[in-house]
Amino acid sequence: MKSLLPRMFRTAETSAHDAPPRRRIEIDRRRSTIYAIGDIHGCFDALLALEARILADARQSSVRDPLLIYLGDYIDRGPDSKAVLSHVARQDHGDGIARIALCGNHDDTFLRFIRDPANNAAWMNVGGDATLRSYGLGHVAHLRRPEDLASIGPMLRAAIPDEHITLLENLPVMATIGTCVFVHAGIRPGVALEDQTDRDLLWIREPFLSEGPRLPVNVIHGHTAGMEAVFGPRRICIDTGCYKSGRLTALKATPAGARLL
Repeated sequence: MKSLLPRMFRTAETSAHDAPPRRRIEIDRRRSTIYAIGDIHGCFDALLALEARILADARQSSVRDPLLIYLGDYIDRGPDSKAVLSHVARQDHGDGIARIALCGNHDDTFLRFIRDPANNAAWMNVGGDATLRSYGLGHVAHLRRPEDLASIGPMLRAAIPDEHITLLENLPVMATIGTCVFVHAGIRPGVALEDQTDRDLLWIREPFLSEGPRLPVNVIHGHTAGMEAVFGPRRICIDTGCYKSGRLTALKATPAGARLL
Protein backbone atom coordinates (compact mmCIF):
# COMPACT_ATOMS: atom_id res chain seq x y z
CA MET A 1 0.00 0.00 0.00
CA LYS A 2 2.81 2.43 0.88
CA SER A 3 4.11 2.50 -2.70
CA LEU A 4 0.65 3.44 -3.97
CA LEU A 5 0.24 6.56 -1.84
CA PRO A 6 2.24 9.03 -3.96
CA ARG A 7 0.32 7.91 -7.07
CA MET A 8 -3.03 8.16 -5.29
CA PHE A 9 -2.24 11.61 -3.88
CA ARG A 10 -1.18 12.86 -7.33
CA THR A 11 -4.84 13.48 -8.20
CA ALA A 12 -4.98 16.29 -5.66
CA GLU A 13 -1.58 17.56 -6.75
CA THR A 14 -2.75 17.83 -10.34
CA SER A 15 -6.02 19.52 -9.45
CA ALA A 16 -4.11 22.15 -7.46
CA HIS A 17 -2.60 23.26 -10.74
CA ASP A 18 -6.07 23.89 -12.19
CA ALA A 19 -7.60 25.84 -9.28
CA PRO A 20 -7.83 29.65 -9.13
CA PRO A 21 -4.51 30.97 -7.79
CA ARG A 22 -4.21 31.73 -4.11
CA ARG A 23 -3.03 35.07 -2.77
CA ARG A 24 0.64 35.97 -2.37
CA ILE A 25 1.37 38.66 0.20
CA GLU A 26 4.18 41.10 0.91
CA ILE A 27 5.14 41.72 4.51
CA ASP A 28 5.75 45.23 5.83
CA ARG A 29 9.52 45.76 5.72
CA ARG A 30 9.39 47.54 9.06
CA ARG A 31 8.99 44.19 10.79
CA SER A 32 12.46 43.28 12.00
CA THR A 33 11.78 39.91 13.60
CA ILE A 34 9.82 37.04 12.08
CA TYR A 35 9.23 33.64 13.61
CA ALA A 36 8.19 30.71 11.41
CA ILE A 37 6.71 27.37 12.45
CA GLY A 38 6.92 24.23 10.32
CA ASP A 39 4.29 21.59 9.58
CA ILE A 40 1.99 21.12 12.59
CA HIS A 41 -0.13 18.18 11.35
CA GLY A 42 -2.66 18.14 14.16
CA CYS A 43 -0.14 18.42 17.01
CA PHE A 44 -1.98 21.04 19.04
CA ASP A 45 -0.16 20.59 22.36
CA ALA A 46 3.21 20.91 20.64
CA LEU A 47 1.99 24.07 18.90
CA LEU A 48 0.93 25.71 22.16
CA ALA A 49 4.23 24.81 23.81
CA LEU A 50 6.26 26.21 20.91
CA GLU A 51 4.23 29.41 20.77
CA ALA A 52 4.89 29.90 24.49
CA ARG A 53 8.63 29.67 23.76
CA ILE A 54 8.28 32.16 20.91
CA LEU A 55 6.42 34.59 23.15
CA ALA A 56 9.07 34.24 25.85
CA ASP A 57 11.84 34.85 23.31
CA ALA A 58 10.09 37.91 21.88
CA ARG A 59 9.67 39.42 25.33
CA GLN A 60 13.19 38.59 26.45
CA SER A 61 14.61 40.11 23.25
CA SER A 62 12.30 43.14 23.47
CA VAL A 63 11.09 42.43 19.94
CA ARG A 64 8.92 45.20 18.53
CA ASP A 65 5.91 44.05 16.51
CA PRO A 66 6.89 40.36 16.20
CA LEU A 67 5.33 38.36 13.38
CA LEU A 68 4.68 34.62 13.38
CA ILE A 69 4.25 32.77 10.09
CA TYR A 70 2.76 29.29 9.98
CA LEU A 71 4.09 27.40 6.95
CA GLY A 72 0.99 25.28 6.40
CA ASP A 73 -0.15 21.68 6.87
CA TYR A 74 -2.20 22.27 10.00
CA ILE A 75 -4.15 19.04 9.70
CA ASP A 76 -3.90 15.27 9.13
CA ARG A 77 -1.90 12.54 10.83
CA GLY A 78 -1.79 14.07 14.32
CA PRO A 79 -4.70 13.84 16.80
CA ASP A 80 -6.02 17.42 17.05
CA SER A 81 -6.51 18.90 13.58
CA LYS A 82 -9.75 20.62 14.58
CA ALA A 83 -8.12 22.32 17.57
CA VAL A 84 -5.19 23.47 15.45
CA LEU A 85 -7.47 25.04 12.84
CA SER A 86 -9.53 26.75 15.55
CA HIS A 87 -6.32 28.20 16.99
CA VAL A 88 -4.98 29.36 13.63
CA ALA A 89 -8.35 30.90 12.73
CA ARG A 90 -8.42 33.13 15.82
CA GLN A 91 -8.19 36.81 14.97
CA ASP A 92 -6.54 37.92 18.21
CA HIS A 93 -4.47 35.74 20.52
CA GLY A 94 -3.93 38.52 23.03
CA ASP A 95 -0.16 38.10 23.10
CA GLY A 96 0.95 40.98 20.87
CA ILE A 97 2.20 38.68 18.12
CA ALA A 98 0.76 39.14 14.63
CA ARG A 99 0.22 35.98 12.63
CA ILE A 100 0.12 34.91 9.00
CA ALA A 101 -1.07 31.42 8.10
CA LEU A 102 0.11 30.02 4.76
CA CYS A 103 -1.49 27.16 2.86
CA GLY A 104 -0.02 23.68 2.77
CA ASN A 105 -0.84 20.89 0.36
CA HIS A 106 -2.79 18.98 3.02
CA ASP A 107 -4.90 22.05 3.80
CA ASP A 108 -5.67 22.62 0.13
CA THR A 109 -6.61 18.97 -0.35
CA PHE A 110 -8.83 18.97 2.74
CA LEU A 111 -10.81 21.86 1.29
CA ARG A 112 -11.24 19.92 -1.97
CA PHE A 113 -12.37 16.88 0.00
CA ILE A 114 -15.01 18.91 1.84
CA ARG A 115 -16.38 20.12 -1.49
CA ASP A 116 -16.18 16.78 -3.30
CA PRO A 117 -15.30 13.75 -1.14
CA ALA A 118 -15.66 11.12 -3.86
CA ASN A 119 -13.20 12.76 -6.24
CA ASN A 120 -10.66 13.48 -3.50
CA ALA A 121 -10.76 10.11 -1.77
CA ALA A 122 -6.96 9.79 -1.85
CA TRP A 123 -6.78 12.33 0.98
CA MET A 124 -8.05 9.65 3.35
CA ASN A 125 -4.83 7.68 2.86
CA VAL A 126 -2.48 10.51 3.87
CA GLY A 127 -3.87 11.32 7.29
CA GLY A 128 -7.35 12.53 6.43
CA ASP A 129 -8.85 9.83 8.62
CA ALA A 130 -7.21 11.41 11.68
CA THR A 131 -8.66 14.78 10.71
CA LEU A 132 -12.17 13.35 10.42
CA ARG A 133 -11.85 11.74 13.85
CA SER A 134 -10.90 15.12 15.34
CA TYR A 135 -14.24 16.48 14.09
CA GLY A 136 -16.18 13.62 15.68
CA LEU A 137 -16.52 11.74 12.39
CA GLY A 138 -14.75 8.57 13.43
CA HIS A 139 -17.66 6.49 12.14
CA VAL A 140 -16.72 7.38 8.55
CA ALA A 141 -12.93 7.63 9.00
CA HIS A 142 -12.47 4.06 7.79
CA LEU A 143 -14.02 4.73 4.37
CA ARG A 144 -11.69 4.75 1.38
CA ARG A 145 -13.67 4.00 -1.80
CA PRO A 146 -15.03 7.00 -3.71
CA GLU A 147 -18.47 5.42 -3.95
CA ASP A 148 -18.61 5.09 -0.15
CA LEU A 149 -17.47 8.68 0.41
CA ALA A 150 -19.86 10.24 -2.10
CA SER A 151 -22.68 10.63 0.42
CA ILE A 152 -20.79 12.10 3.39
CA GLY A 153 -20.77 15.73 2.17
CA PRO A 154 -23.71 16.85 4.36
CA MET A 155 -22.17 15.41 7.53
CA LEU A 156 -18.84 17.09 6.71
CA ARG A 157 -20.52 20.46 6.36
CA ALA A 158 -22.44 19.91 9.59
CA ALA A 159 -19.34 18.95 11.58
CA ILE A 160 -16.78 21.44 10.23
CA PRO A 161 -17.25 25.04 11.45
CA ASP A 162 -17.78 27.70 8.81
CA GLU A 163 -14.76 29.62 10.10
CA HIS A 164 -12.54 26.63 9.35
CA ILE A 165 -13.77 26.47 5.77
CA THR A 166 -13.37 30.23 5.38
CA LEU A 167 -9.81 29.95 6.70
CA LEU A 168 -8.95 27.15 4.27
CA GLU A 169 -10.42 29.09 1.36
CA ASN A 170 -8.40 32.22 2.10
CA LEU A 171 -4.97 30.92 3.08
CA PRO A 172 -2.27 32.66 1.01
CA VAL A 173 0.38 30.54 -0.63
CA MET A 174 3.46 32.76 -0.26
CA ALA A 175 4.70 35.65 1.89
CA THR A 176 7.77 37.74 1.10
CA ILE A 177 9.78 40.40 2.86
CA GLY A 178 12.85 41.75 1.12
CA THR A 179 14.83 38.75 -0.11
CA CYS A 180 13.15 36.32 2.31
CA VAL A 181 10.42 34.04 0.96
CA PHE A 182 8.09 31.97 3.14
CA VAL A 183 6.23 29.11 1.45
CA HIS A 184 5.01 25.65 2.33
CA ALA A 185 7.01 23.42 -0.01
CA GLY A 186 9.51 25.55 -1.96
CA ILE A 187 9.76 27.24 -5.34
CA ARG A 188 10.59 26.19 -8.88
CA PRO A 189 14.34 26.91 -9.28
CA GLY A 190 15.16 29.82 -11.56
CA VAL A 191 11.53 30.91 -12.04
CA ALA A 192 10.63 34.46 -11.02
CA LEU A 193 8.49 34.64 -7.89
CA GLU A 194 5.58 36.22 -9.74
CA ASP A 195 5.57 33.28 -12.18
CA GLN A 196 5.55 30.51 -9.56
CA THR A 197 2.51 28.24 -9.66
CA ASP A 198 0.47 27.28 -6.63
CA ARG A 199 1.18 23.66 -7.48
CA ASP A 200 4.92 24.14 -7.02
CA LEU A 201 4.58 26.32 -3.93
CA LEU A 202 2.41 23.65 -2.30
CA TRP A 203 4.01 20.43 -3.58
CA ILE A 204 7.53 20.79 -4.97
CA ARG A 205 10.46 18.75 -3.71
CA GLU A 206 13.03 18.17 -6.43
CA PRO A 207 14.75 19.93 -8.05
CA PHE A 208 14.25 22.60 -5.37
CA LEU A 209 15.70 20.56 -2.52
CA SER A 210 18.94 19.92 -4.39
CA GLU A 211 19.33 23.21 -6.24
CA GLY A 212 17.65 25.74 -3.99
CA PRO A 213 15.79 28.69 -5.51
CA ARG A 214 18.46 29.70 -8.07
CA LEU A 215 17.27 33.25 -7.43
CA PRO A 216 18.67 35.99 -5.16
CA VAL A 217 16.27 35.01 -2.37
CA ASN A 218 16.31 32.85 0.76
CA VAL A 219 13.42 30.41 1.15
CA ILE A 220 11.96 29.27 4.47
CA HIS A 221 9.77 26.20 3.97
CA GLY A 222 8.42 22.94 5.33
CA HIS A 223 6.73 20.01 3.51
CA THR A 224 9.72 17.65 3.39
CA ALA A 225 10.00 16.12 6.84
CA GLY A 226 13.32 15.21 8.41
CA MET A 227 14.63 14.38 11.85
CA GLU A 228 16.04 17.90 12.11
CA ALA A 229 15.89 21.21 10.26
CA VAL A 230 17.88 21.37 7.02
CA PHE A 231 20.01 24.32 5.93
CA GLY A 232 20.34 23.82 2.17
CA PRO A 233 21.34 26.06 -0.76
CA ARG A 234 19.60 29.36 0.08
CA ARG A 235 16.81 27.43 1.77
CA ILE A 236 15.91 26.31 5.27
CA CYS A 237 13.43 23.48 5.85
CA ILE A 238 11.82 23.39 9.29
CA ASP A 239 9.49 20.41 8.92
CA THR A 240 10.69 17.98 11.57
CA GLY A 241 7.77 15.55 11.34
CA CYS A 242 6.10 16.49 14.61
CA TYR A 243 3.30 13.93 14.28
CA LYS A 244 5.85 11.10 14.51
CA SER A 245 8.91 12.74 16.13
CA GLY A 246 7.13 14.90 18.69
CA ARG A 247 9.33 17.84 17.65
CA LEU A 248 7.78 20.99 16.22
CA THR A 249 10.38 23.46 14.99
CA ALA A 250 10.49 27.25 14.82
CA LEU A 251 12.92 29.60 13.10
CA LYS A 252 13.70 33.17 14.15
CA ALA A 253 14.68 35.47 11.28
CA THR A 254 16.14 38.94 11.82
CA PRO A 255 18.23 41.29 9.66
CA ALA A 256 21.28 39.70 11.31
CA GLY A 257 20.39 36.21 10.11
CA ALA A 258 18.28 33.20 11.01
CA ARG A 259 18.52 30.65 13.78
CA LEU A 260 16.44 27.83 15.16
CA LEU A 261 14.57 28.72 18.30
